[in-house]
Amino acid sequence: MTTSVSVRLAALLFLLAPALAACGGSQPAPPPPAVTVAKPVKQTVVNKDEYVGRFVAVDSVEIRARVSGTLEAVHFNDGQSVNKGDLLFTIDRRSFQNALDQARANLLQAQSNFAFADTDLARAQQLVRDKAIPEQVFDQRVQAKRNAEASVAANEAAVRQAELDLEFTQLRAPISGRIGDRRVSPGNLVTGGTGATLLATIVSTDPIRFEFTFDEASLLRYDRMTKQGGDTTTRGLSLPVKLKLIDEQDFTHVGEMDFVDNVVDRATGTIRARAVFANPGTRFVPGMFARIQIPASPAHEALVVPDDAIGTDQTRKFVYVVAPDNTVKQVYVTVGVVTEGRRVIQDGLTPDARVVVNGLMRVRPGIKVTPQEEGAPPPAAPPAKVP
Repeated sequence: MTTSVSVRLAALLFLLAPALAACGGSQPAPPPPAVTVAKPVKQTVVNKDEYVGRFVAVDSVEIRARVSGTLEAVHFNDGQSVNKGDLLFTIDRRSFQNALDQARANLLQAQSNFAFADTDLARAQQLVRDKAIPEQVFDQRVQAKRNAEASVAANEAAVRQAELDLEFTQLRAPISGRIGDRRVSPGNLVTGGTGATLLATIVSTDPIRFEFTFDEASLLRYDRMTKQGGDTTTRGLSLPVKLKLIDEQDFTHVGEMDFVDNVVDRATGTIRARAVFANPGTRFVPGMFARIQIPASPAHEALVVPDDAIGTDQTRKFVYVVAPDNTVKQVYVTVGVVTEGRRVIQDGLTPDARVVVNGLMRVRPGIKVTPQEEGAPPPAAPPAKVP
């Protein structure tokens, strides 16, 4: 019984095989994939160089005591912004006030002695003319006046010094900026003069500098560019610069160069440069990393394509180009900077090349495609077949 069923199934499959083969052979081949192509656009561009650097404060000041004494009070919160002249620290003033009072008393005594010596000398002048006193006595009174005058000058200097010492008990901000944390708490003894105690630091915030380095070949290129523009002295200082932070996509912060060093570092072959940026919201912080962009060529015409059309093959860049017979070719190119979402092509493309800008995942070198010009309306769908 089992053998009979097997024979029947084999006969049925033998009869159906031609029909199955006919059905499989009647399916049409899939059409070539559709892609969007566009020709490179001519655009006036400027090549740009990019460098990594750090922000540094224009001014940085260490607040140190100039007189010794007990720290009495701190008049700021750690990390706050301060203005020039704001009171920061107070040192116990009592001993300095006493020293000032004593210096003023000594000055009054010296002035009194000077007044007496001056009057005494005036009397002696008349007496010496009348031969009532010897000339030696007159000379002694002249000397006494001079000594009294010198004593007044010395005591006046002592008063000024005592006033300065009293003034130094109040430490005020020498610049506007942001202060760090206090290094000494009230109640501690601070030392002035040599080895003075560090109390805090202040850094300016607006404007702020950005320091970076570039190689000597770039220095020569920037120098030539500025000389072509009629500037023969600044070595690139007149070039506009832009900056972006590590979490930003575009170079949106505009600044200006203000310094290029006078020597090239012999160890690295680079030279130090600096730019200045406005920082009204204190977004830039000294020590922060960023990237700076500098023009590297005069304005010139170049071919640009959408940046999304650029592929990477290990270390080389390429684009897919559709040949006249609609075959895809892989063309290696030399790329430049990105400007407004388009990548500059320095070498490898012709102006009439049809570059694949959409549908890159559906193509590979050597296959046929159905190209559609970018911006053109899509082709009409074929009419449906009536069964």
